[in-house]
Amino acid sequence: MDSRRRFGKYRVEREVLDEERLEEVTQRKSYTDARPSLTERLKNSLRCTVPKLKRSVVSSLPVLYWMPKYSVWDYGMPDLVSGISVGIMHLPQGMAYALLASLPPVFGLYTSLYPALIYFFFGTSRHISIGTFAVLSIMVGSVTERLAPDNNFQKMDDNNLTVEVDLSARDSYRVQVAAATTVLAGLIQVVLGLVKFGFVGTYLSEPLVRAYTTAAAAHAVVAQLKYIFGVSPKRFSGPLSMVYTLKDVCSLLPKTHLPTLVVSIVSIVFLIAAKELNSFLSPKLPVPIPVELITIVAGTLISNFAHLNSNYTVPVVGEIPSGLSPPGVPDVSIFGEVISDAFALAIVGYAISISLGKTFALKHGYKVDSNQELVALGLSNTVGGFFQCYAVCSSMSRSLIQETTGGKTQMAGMASAVIVLVTILKLGPLFQELPKAVLAAIVFVNLKGMFKQYADIVTLWKSSKIDLVVWLVTWVSTLLFNLDMGLAASISFALLTVIFRTQLPTYSVLGNIPGTELYVDMETHREAREIPGVTIFRSSATVYFANADLYLEALKEKSGLDISKMIIYKRRQEAKQKRREKRAERRAKRQAKRKRQAQRAAEQLPGVPGFSVEDEAGHWRDTCMDGNVTDKEEQGWTERENGTVFVIPTTPRTPDGHSRWEYLKGGDPDNTSIGWMSELQDGDTTTLGSSSEDTLSHDLERLSLGSLGKWTWDIHSIILDLSTANFIDTVAIKTMKNIFRDFSEIDVDIYMTGCQASVVEQLELGDFFSESITKRHLFASVHDAVLYCLDHRGASSIPRYEPSIDMEGSTKL
Repeated sequence: MDSRRRFGKYRVEREVLDEERLEEVTQRKSYTDARPSLTERLKNSLRCTVPKLKRSVVSSLPVLYWMPKYSVWDYGMPDLVSGISVGIMHLPQGMAYALLASLPPVFGLYTSLYPALIYFFFGTSRHISIGTFAVLSIMVGSVTERLAPDNNFQKMDDNNLTVEVDLSARDSYRVQVAAATTVLAGLIQVVLGLVKFGFVGTYLSEPLVRAYTTAAAAHAVVAQLKYIFGVSPKRFSGPLSMVYTLKDVCSLLPKTHLPTLVVSIVSIVFLIAAKELNSFLSPKLPVPIPVELITIVAGTLISNFAHLNSNYTVPVVGEIPSGLSPPGVPDVSIFGEVISDAFALAIVGYAISISLGKTFALKHGYKVDSNQELVALGLSNTVGGFFQCYAVCSSMSRSLIQETTGGKTQMAGMASAVIVLVTILKLGPLFQELPKAVLAAIVFVNLKGMFKQYADIVTLWKSSKIDLVVWLVTWVSTLLFNLDMGLAASISFALLTVIFRTQLPTYSVLGNIPGTELYVDMETHREAREIPGVTIFRSSATVYFANADLYLEALKEKSGLDISKMIIYKRRQEAKQKRREKRAERRAKRQAKRKRQAQRAAEQLPGVPGFSVEDEAGHWRDTCMDGNVTDKEEQGWTERENGTVFVIPTTPRTPDGHSRWEYLKGGDPDNTSIGWMSELQDGDTTTLGSSSEDTLSHDLERLSLGSLGKWTWDIHSIILDLSTANFIDTVAIKTMKNIFRDFSEIDVDIYMTGCQASVVEQLELGDFFSESITKRHLFASVHDAVLYCLDHRGASSIPRYEPSIDMEGSTKL
């Protein structure tokens, strides 16, 4: 309909668009009509065409897309330099992080080789470096130590005098456990990627991931203390394992091996100083100084010439076999014991990789496919597991080196894999005399960036208390419950905060900013003005089963309408009205009967007036019931008149059974005597102990439609702003139906605005619309609904707007 009103000296013409009118104006079909049927969609998905086949193959193998366009002249040298730099970092990190996984160092080199080759073909990020990472190495180490503890591999020495650990048997079984866990994690990632479940990583919020990696860094430090101090603490697994390990290490500090501690301290000091110098000179250096590689080479040379192992019993890496080991099928019987750990590895590894990949993609202007990245990472883990690799993801430090040294494509990852391959084939045996304390020092210093994340506590305290709680709960649970159970507890708590925030949203009443079509919260915006007769209600969250009841209660509170009390009161009055009608009908029948009896008596005795005591007594009773009351009754009414609420129909009942009700009140603002009205008999609204109409109007005042707690007559319409809702379930639909039904009984109209197309479709599927609730109750905007309410119900006072005049001379709101 068209709403035309005069605001001041301007004539405002504004077409009010409800849902049905909006469809007519835009001349478009409904969402359900435009959407193809299930059969059509199934046919389209199964139809095979050459372009569709080509797109499918290219999306599955991204290397076929970028390799034909690869320019050796433009990208060759930058990728080569970047690949060599990253490959040099792979060597120390691979061997060092293998210690975190409780595996021989050579398997860290394998893990730096095979997964990088697989990612070259299937990955879509051009800058991330796939390989070993501290957090995943710790998670793998917790599994290997739990399933293959030292106690299971004890044996007597050659002289049968002491008990020692069979290291070769233990390491062999740990490699099988790590490989089986990695293959299972890779399969989980591939399946999630094929079913387009790449968004699963979004459930790991940034505070959760940063707190988790910070706690994992603490686990890594505790795991390396035995190599730094040269002690042999007991191995613990399960909840509080880190606490028990730290306690055991502290008890063994008096037995610290001093030569090992000296090697550790010298290595840590050298690494920290060299990294600080590297950061200072980085703007002037084309390639960062390979600090870790220099440390490994220097440590190996010093250990070899000083005979640290034989003379000072400093633990060294030991035998590193040259060449590649043949592939093998992992032990599938281990899958049942590690499925929860594999799922945690799959989710954490993907979350770290996709967040890092999207960061570089945004910086360099290309796109990373979340689902394809999940498949690529899963294939890297699955294939790598067959070659005795453990779980991988992108490394932050290596990825930054690959990006800052000029890497352009995935070819840089291929170059780094070649460096690792050459080391495995020819240079591996040269590192056999490398002290393990040097590798532990590399791990310790490389975790410095994760320790800086404790500054998040201060940042989150200022920005978001809820995110701070998520950070702290994640950190504490990961420290106490170990990495796998800590991750599960952290995700559960994070989802719980989302549920609480949607279950306890902010409810507000909106007002209009004069001169605009904007409607904002009246509690936070002082310039907002209430629309006379209209309440605009909005929730900050989607209405669904968890907060539907709270939504209804908040609507009652914000509008000031106690629906339950008023409906009960109205029904009492309707029942009383019916009783009055029945009594009037019976009274009319008795009067007719008396008239007939009087006529028969007059016919029998002509000329003698009939007189009967019973008739006179009945006539006196009828007169009293018609409105005359005794002094006792009149006194009782006078005592209660100030605490009484009265409701009378102001319009006759229509054929459909509805009538307009008028609410009157006395002087009792708390309505403590509201139930007394149901006890009154005839005449309770005709006299109140006073025969003067002036006295009646002085003692009583009009009450708001539907409000026994809001003493103004100003609400005739309620507008529900659903612009924040992106879905609506069956429970919420039933709640909306109840709102329409209940408020209509007290003559308050309900309208809904801002519904998205998907929400309207769900309302249709839920049988929300009927003869009484049509699409004319839906409006595109709050302002359209306000104009309709003011025009439909009328307003005693029109809000003042300051309209703007367009170029053609017409005015708009």
